[in-house]
Amino acid sequence: MAGGQERVLRRRIRSVDNTRKITKAMELIAASQIPRAQARIAANRPYRDGMRRIIVEAVKGDPVAAKKLLSQPEHVASVAVLVITGDRGLSGSYNAGALRAGERLVHELVDQGTSVRVYCVGKKAAAFYRYRGIEVTESFQGFADRPSFADARAVAGVVAAPFIDGEVQEVLMVSTVFHSSASQSVATTQLLPLSEPEAPAEQTSGRLVGYTEFEPDVEQLLFFLAPRALESEIFTALLDGAASFHISQQRAMAAATDNADDLAQNLKRVMNRARQDSITTEIMEIVGGAEALRSGK
Repeated sequence: MAGGQERVLRRRIRSVDNTRKITKAMELIAASQIPRAQARIAANRPYRDGMRRIIVEAVKGDPVAAKKLLSQPEHVASVAVLVITGDRGLSGSYNAGALRAGERLVHELVDQGTSVRVYCVGKKAAAFYRYRGIEVTESFQGFADRPSFADARAVAGVVAAPFIDGEVQEVLMVSTVFHSSASQSVATTQLLPLSEPEAPAEQTSGRLVGYTEFEPDVEQLLFFLAPRALESEIFTALLDGAASFHISQQRAMAAATDNADDLAQNLKRVMNRARQDSITTEIMEIVGGAEALRSGK
C-alpha cells in the first residue's frame, strides 16, 4: 500500500516539475518582452501628443469649422464598441477586465434602447462574446502581442466606416491603459466623434502661445487629421494593451511557478512521510517475527 502511494506521489511530483519548467519559461519570455513594449510606448508618445496638440490649435483657430467634426450628436441610436484584448490567455486578469467592462457597456447601451455593433481585437474577445450570445461584427487577430501602425490603420478603417456612412453615431473603445509597470487600468474612451482634447500646458487663458498659420483652412485640415488622430489613438491603445499583457503574464507565470514550487515541496514531504511509514512498518514486522521465533524456542 505504501509502495503504491509512493509511486503515485513520485508521478505527481514529476508532473508538477514539468509544469514548473513551462511556467518559468513563459515568465522569462514575458519578462524579456516588457522592456521592448515599454520602449514602443515611449517612442509613440511624441507623435500622439503632437497630433493632439495640432488638433487643439486647429480647434482654437476656427471653432466654427471644428464643431462640424467634434460636435456630439443630439440623438444616439447606434453605437460601435471596439474591445481590445489579447490573443492568448495565462495572463492573470488582463483579458477578463476588458472583457467584462465591454460586456457591461454593451448591456447598458442595449438597456437604453441603443443598437450596438461589437468589434474585437484578440482571439479571447471574439470567443468570449460569441459564447455570451453577443454578435461580433468583425474581429482582428494575430497582432495583439506586437501590433504595428498598419494594424491600427486597418482597425481604424473598419470601425470608422459605419460612422462615416451614418450608420452609427458614436464609436467607443474599451481597452487597458498602461500607466506604469505597477499600474494598469481598464478604461472606456470615445473615438468618434473626436472629443475636443484638453489644451496643452503651454496654452494659457484660452490663448495659443505663439502664432499658427493653417494651410489649407482649418476645416480641410481637420478633415485630413481626423483619420490620423483615430489611427493614433487606436495604435496607442494597442501598444498599451501589449505592454499590459506581457506584464500581467509575467506576474501570473511567476505566481504559478511559486505555487508549483510549494506544491512540489509539500508532495515531497508527504512522500517522505509515506516512505518513513513504510520503513517503520517493515522494521516492526521484522522485530515481531524475531520475537515470535525467540518465543518458539
